[in-house]
Amino acid sequence: MRNIRVTVAIPTLAADRELDACLESLARQTLRDFEVIVIDNSGAGLARCAESRGARVLDEPCNIGFGAAINAAYQASVAPYLATLNDDAVAHPGWLDALVSAIEKRADVGMCASQVRLAGEERLDSCGMLLYADGSSKQRGHGRPVADFPVQEEVLLPSASAALYRRAMLEETGLFDGDFFLYCEDTDLGLRARWLGWRCLYVPEAVVEHRYSHSAGRASRLKAYYVERNRLSVLAKNFPASMLPWAALAAVGRYAWHFGLMLAGRGRAAHFRREGNAGIRLVWYVVKAHAACMARLPALWRARRAIRRRARVSPAVYRWLLRQHSITARQVAEL
Repeated sequence: MRNIRVTVAIPTLAADRELDACLESLARQTLRDFEVIVIDNSGAGLARCAESRGARVLDEPCNIGFGAAINAAYQASVAPYLATLNDDAVAHPGWLDALVSAIEKRADVGMCASQVRLAGEERLDSCGMLLYADGSSKQRGHGRPVADFPVQEEVLLPSASAALYRRAMLEETGLFDGDFFLYCEDTDLGLRARWLGWRCLYVPEAVVEHRYSHSAGRASRLKAYYVERNRLSVLAKNFPASMLPWAALAAVGRYAWHFGLMLAGRGRAAHFRREGNAGIRLVWYVVKAHAACMARLPALWRARRAIRRRARVSPAVYRWLLRQHSITARQVAEL
């Protein structure tokens, strides 16, 4: 049996032609000692066709969510590195080679962010992630020209749409939190890794083209609820205590920007309305998300305490780190 350096984990729900294009791009990788595991969340065996392209397929009885699917691939592999890739992403031939070359040069790097481009454009989807003071995370560089971010540099954490993780880091952090189901699970994992002192590199040579929110839509009802619920979980689990009172005020500021931009026909809230949703429904999803978070407070508190017990970074250093990689309320509402 050949030695596997990287396991590429691809969760899929639709298992459509986008997945086929994704797998085809992996067949052209210049790095060859890797395997592909497709996690079929359809519950109907729709991804069996992936086996004809050399991928292993893990059939799930139902949609277990993104993070839990990645965890299943991790448990089924032994490679020292785990790459995550959305099923609607197409990797350039040097993608894996660039990521592995970067991470192997620095033992303190536990995760790498790709240069994720909007499909068919010279504009970015993400080159790492940024964080707002209320726990909201957004793609660094989203919509900006590729040329604006040309160098390898440290970023806060990667978007799991196309990322590389060191197995040792995943073992130490405890993998993705499956309770997130969709959205922000990469933010939560990255922040937990940061408490443990792991770093993240943006690797511009690792290029992927991504059909942004192909599966759930750019501003769907499902996304509106889970993004709000999960940013509260990110906040409760990972933010230093001194930042929590300010987070509530920051959230009010963000809501105000959403409302103002919606009236002007701009931003994410306006896009939500253009997709046929009443603006008042956003208020309902905010209330629903807060209620769900309150119900989970005991579990979130236990997770928070476990993170702090193992932390190698002081709260002061952690606060500095979050501020170095921050985003404004207006930017969150606009993206």
